[in-house]
Amino acid sequence: MTTAIIVCTLLLLALFLLRLLLFKGPLHPAVSPPPHGIIDMHCHTAGIGAGNSGAWISDEMRGSWKFGLYMRVFGSNVKQVTTTGDQILMEIIARSIRESNHVNGAVILAMDAPYKQSGALDRLASEIFVPNRFVGETVKAYPELHFGASVHPNRPDALEELDWSKTNGAALLKWLPNIQNINPADERHVPYYEKLVELDLPLLTHVGDEDSFSKTNNALGDPHLLKLPLSLGVRVIAAHVASSGKSQGQDNAERLLEMMPDYPTLVADLSTLTQFNRRKYLRKVINDKRLEGRLLYGTDYPLTNTPLVAPWLYPLNLTLRQLWDLCTTRNSWDRDVKLKAALGVQRDVFARSKEYLGL
Repeated sequence: MTTAIIVCTLLLLALFLLRLLLFKGPLHPAVSPPPHGIIDMHCHTAGIGAGNSGAWISDEMRGSWKFGLYMRVFGSNVKQVTTTGDQILMEIIARSIRESNHVNGAVILAMDAPYKQSGALDRLASEIFVPNRFVGETVKAYPELHFGASVHPNRPDALEELDWSKTNGAALLKWLPNIQNINPADERHVPYYEKLVELDLPLLTHVGDEDSFSKTNNALGDPHLLKLPLSLGVRVIAAHVASSGKSQGQDNAERLLEMMPDYPTLVADLSTLTQFNRRKYLRKVINDKRLEGRLLYGTDYPLTNTPLVAPWLYPLNLTLRQLWDLCTTRNSWDRDVKLKAALGVQRDVFARSKEYLGL
């Protein structure tokens, strides 16, 4: 046996022993087997305008290195989208859900453009636009997919667009204030919030910092800005449990959790909580009593198709058998469910998105 082989063998043995000594197990008692019939309430699509979708992305984003990466994680490429139309991305999503053992539906989110206070479209401030009509009409062809609308409150026709969205099957409304330039605390939005209550449309809104886009105002991710819609009775879903950034020197996640006892219509989703840059919050989130009965399952697809959520990020929490099973699970929804269940996300969390949205 050569010296190199001996050294490598000893190194592997040392790493194996070190792992045995440091192994911690799941973050919360694990769920086995993982549940079935799950709805993913936080799933993105995109578009470049192919097939008359009306979608667009900015020239800046189109020229960014992120553009090609995003296309790959969606399971497509520019040539395919250009040839077949933007709807191919939703076809890919629907096909993947049909192949899943654990997830049988997903809410596909539109993304409205930014609007100025005057009501004018602010095209220069936007990097992405995925219209309601495109998403709302396309999902009708796929029983696995559900419509998630996006309506900027500064739009002159915002209330009419909310009516159209609800009439056409919207399960919820999506905001990303940091890039859409929406201040949830702006009192001019009160009629908008009252409309959401009238229509019983939950508001899924990004909370915390946002780092997927080049233009962002993270001050608008402060959880405290949601107090106005919550005080009016809006059902608010805080995306990612605000697991990034700080506001006024306080972690946004803790800032959000402190609000839970005071606002009964406030819930959160755990999308991206297994992601590399957010995983430090996962143990707290699935064990915090303030989130009992108020945590929904979501993925932030297509981020589940990236190495940012690889099971190898949890070598001290997963057994070798679990790691092997996860790494050989090809379907991204099944892999996500198995990973979260193995780490300790509870069965009621997986079931709650379906119950909460009435799907």
